This record gives sequence, structure tokens and C-alpha cells, in this order.
Amino acid sequence: MIFNGYKGLTLLDYPEKTAALVYTGGCNFRCPFCHNAVLVEDPKSQPVITEEEVLEKLSKRKGMLDGLVITGGEPTLHGDLPEFCRKVKALGFLVKLDTNGTNPEMIRSLIEQGLVDYVAMDVKSAFEPDAYSAATGIPVKQIKPMLDKIMATRDLLMESGSGPQPKIDHEFRTTVVDGIHKPSDFTRIAESFSRYSEEHPGSSVKAYYLQAYRDSEGQIDPAGLCVPSREFLNTCMENLSYDIPSVQIRGEE
Repeated sequence: MIFNGYKGLTLLDYPEKTAALVYTGGCNFRCPFCHNAVLVEDPKSQPVITEEEVLEKLSKRKGMLDGLVITGGEPTLHGDLPEFCRKVKALGFLVKLDTNGTNPEMIRSLIEQGLVDYVAMDVKSAFEPDAYSAATGIPVKQIKPMLDKIMATRDLLMESGSGPQPKIDHEFRTTVVDGIHKPSDFTRIAESFSRYSEEHPGSSVKAYYLQAYRDSEGQIDPAGLCVPSREFLNTCMENLSYDIPSVQIRGEE
């Protein structure tokens, strides 16, 4: 694999673990609030780091790091991701994957082969074409078939550990953006999760995090976007918590 960024240590991106972090280039979304916009729109302008370099760096950190976080961009766009994960696991490291959920087939394969230990899935908004289109910058006609895949990944993670499904540590998370989201979006997100749990006994949400949007340079389309007030964020959390008991706000100062 080719990467466009490497961070030697993060204490925040893998819960309760010390980890290194790599960034993949390219994404099938164009979220207006994306803070890694250059990785989405122009990854070729960024430094190139080969997987050999990453594996060498990790080899030197054995005993000092618990794992590696693979983020992006969208890592599952890269067909060689499973083989890279296999190499990282062979070194004795845990693997955490950040994903937008649009490639459930690859995520299922990674889980079944034991190539990932933790999956963090971004939920951009309510699972409806108009809402997801506004949050991802993808036209409604194009987002409709993608939503089916996104919900398939959601369902896969919720079902992990129930029946024959392999257990995988996971979280769902949403960046709350005043100007894109309304508190009612989170009521509908919660209702969707709740309906699935009722229809599939044993499925559950291990953890759900909300994080506040923050202004940053180089965003894709920040016009009209605002940092949510504490009241706005709390209302979103309350609406989500009505049907999901494991909601927390991440990144509070």
C-alpha cells in the first residue's frame, strides 16, 4: 500500500491503547466539513510513504506500541488493505480501522479473517438520502445505493458477537455540524438503530460518540458551517441517547 501520512504516536485514536497512525489517500465522499480535505481531493500532493517504510517503523516500536490505526481518506477503497493488515498483525500489533462504511464486503472479510481488532464507523447523518447527501457532498441519486452498503456495515458491526458472527470491538461516531445537522437528525439515527436491534435480538451498539465540528484550514466547503453550541450538542446527545444508552461526547475540554 501507499500512504500519505504517518504519525508515530497517538493516545487518542485507539481507545485505551497506544498506537501509530497512517493516512490513506482518496475518498468516495466529499464531506464539506472534512478536515483531511487534501487527502480526499489531492492526495498526490502529499508525501508518499510506502508500506515497507511503515512496517519498518512499526518493527522498531515493538513493545512500545499496542497497535496501528488506519484512517484516511477512506482506507477500504484500497484493494491491498487486507494484505497490509495481515503484515501488521504478523508483527504482533492490533489494527484499528476508521471507515465510512461503504465497503461492507471488505470489512466483513477483514473481521472474519481476524485482520482487524477495532472498527470505527462514521455515521454522517440520519440514514436517509437527503440527509446523507447534505453531510457527504454526494448527490442524492448517487448516495441512495451507497446508503444500502453503509447500513449493511452498520448491521454487521451491531451483530458482531451474536450467534455465529465474530466479535469485533467497534464504535459509531458522528461529527456534529451546526449548518448541516438538526437535533431531529439524531432522533432518527437512534430510531433506526433501535428498530434494527428489535428486529435482530442480540445486536447492539457497543459505543457511540459525538464530536463537535471545529473550524480548520483547508476544508472542502466550510461555507455556512458553524461550531455547535454546547446546548445544541447536548440536545443532539439527548435525542440519540433516547434509544442508544452508550452515547458520549468526545473531545470535551
